[in-house]
Amino acid sequence: MVLERIDYFSISFLCIIFLYTTTNTMGLFVRKSIDILLSEAEESEKGLKKTLTSWSLVALGIGAIIGAGLFSITGVAAASYAGPGIMISFVIAAVGCAFAGLCYAEFASMIPVAGSAYTYSYATMGEFIAWIIGWDLVLEYAVGAATVASSWSGYLNRLFSSFGVALPQQLIMTPFDVGSDGVTHGILNLPAVFIVIVMSLVLIKGTSESALVNTIIVILKVAIVLVFILVGIKYVKPENLHPLIPENEGSFGKFGWTGVIRAAAVVFFAYIGFDAVSTAAQETKNPKRAMPMGIMGSLLVCTILYIIFAYVMVGVAHYTEFGAGSSSDHLAPVATAIEHMGTADANGVIIPAYPWLNNTIIIAILLGYASVILVMLLGQSRVFYSMSTDGLLPKFFSIIHPKFRTPSRSNIFFMIFVSIFAAFIPGRVVGEMTSIGTLFAFILVCIGVMILRKSNPDAPRAFKTPLVPLVPVLGVIVCFGMMAFLPLDTWIRLIVWMLIGFDIYLWYSIRHSNLSSGLPDTAVQGNKIVGICGLALSVLLIVIAFVHHNISGGADAVLFYFSIIFSVVHALLYLSRVIKKQS
Repeated sequence: MVLERIDYFSISFLCIIFLYTTTNTMGLFVRKSIDILLSEAEESEKGLKKTLTSWSLVALGIGAIIGAGLFSITGVAAASYAGPGIMISFVIAAVGCAFAGLCYAEFASMIPVAGSAYTYSYATMGEFIAWIIGWDLVLEYAVGAATVASSWSGYLNRLFSSFGVALPQQLIMTPFDVGSDGVTHGILNLPAVFIVIVMSLVLIKGTSESALVNTIIVILKVAIVLVFILVGIKYVKPENLHPLIPENEGSFGKFGWTGVIRAAAVVFFAYIGFDAVSTAAQETKNPKRAMPMGIMGSLLVCTILYIIFAYVMVGVAHYTEFGAGSSSDHLAPVATAIEHMGTADANGVIIPAYPWLNNTIIIAILLGYASVILVMLLGQSRVFYSMSTDGLLPKFFSIIHPKFRTPSRSNIFFMIFVSIFAAFIPGRVVGEMTSIGTLFAFILVCIGVMILRKSNPDAPRAFKTPLVPLVPVLGVIVCFGMMAFLPLDTWIRLIVWMLIGFDIYLWYSIRHSNLSSGLPDTAVQGNKIVGICGLALSVLLIVIAFVHHNISGGADAVLFYFSIIFSVVHALLYLSRVIKKQS
């Protein structure tokens, strides 16, 4: 099954690479000059002072990595896929992060401007690939914010419950979630919508977090992990940790080693933020030495903390406990674990030894989550601002509010977009969409390093990725390997999302791009390249939809029929564009 999935995706992906290598740099693959990007960086950030050391970068990385992912989806991954083997999953995910991080560092030392992977791709692989990765980054930032908001709702519900206040179950779950009674279905996740709206309004007005506030948030997040470990480790029950890797239940990814690797792809979300280290290359003393130490050091420290955290979590409570209760509880694993830190009474009911600790940690997590949502929404607006100023998206996304000097219209758009996802899509689903989108972005960054070494070998680099092409190739293999183990329904959503992106690029971006719209044969190239790639993805979507339908025993009827109709319409649409080009 894994090999089939890899082959299917490889066909469409190799199609893009083949067309890229056989097409000149004009049209769809026009590149944004590194000189232009550097001049843009100088305009916005003149004279950056080199003050960061290796230890500074390690601290920066730890603060960026530890956060929402660890406190939200870890329990879901353990309960559904890996069991106690979640500890191994964290190691696998860290390996992929390490390879991608070293590639990120080289890019950041050359192209220190807003837009992250989108900007890197524009300079190395051209406009079309940059569009793909920019569109894909919506899954990392906007959908990631929806994931955190869903978890925020779960912890808020636990906080209210501790004070004897029961929130209406229908208003803290999505329509696809079921309450603890197994009967009650949700209507919308109202608390998740609330926090998204509040953070969006803060962004519209404008915010610049001070160094002191950032430091407090970092200390808060690290303190939660350390207190959880120190308090909970004495309540670990060895029987909860055996077997380390539960036996596979007969389906792909449902425990066993396939489940461990699938969980690695899911908990990859817990490492999002490590690329913040790579963006600090221009402010680092001796970046050639400090960058790898900062990236690898922060990943090593966080991985060790994550493994111990997971050991305590699945040690104090059996991994099945994290899948019990209502759907709103599934994204609050820390609260579930703390409730099991105590001794059992005569009836076998556990009496928490530290009831005050649960509420204290929950409040700290809620405050930390608010900051994470703010940063993700901010990152999303920055990417779309860059794409809008390049002409790939409407000017709507780069219009600045005359008073607040923020992209207020873009913030309002994503307030609505993220609120819809948070209100109506289960946290597990949006979490897996975030992971697959981020993994795909990392793959393109790894490929970009190899391309840049060939196309621009003499460009100044404050840091060079070691052992090229070995490190980038391993990054591609590990990240794509984790993608391949994600559920097929996650792949269906990724392909649907990418096809929507192709639609927008073909019917809007080509015509309005600042770089390619005036070049000869751009429209012809667009019909040919986007048409062929879109046709390949449409066929791929049909195949995966049928495979998933058979595996699920027909339980995915709505998703199946939507996928078939959507893919057939797009296959005919893109086929007509290819035929039009040929004629």
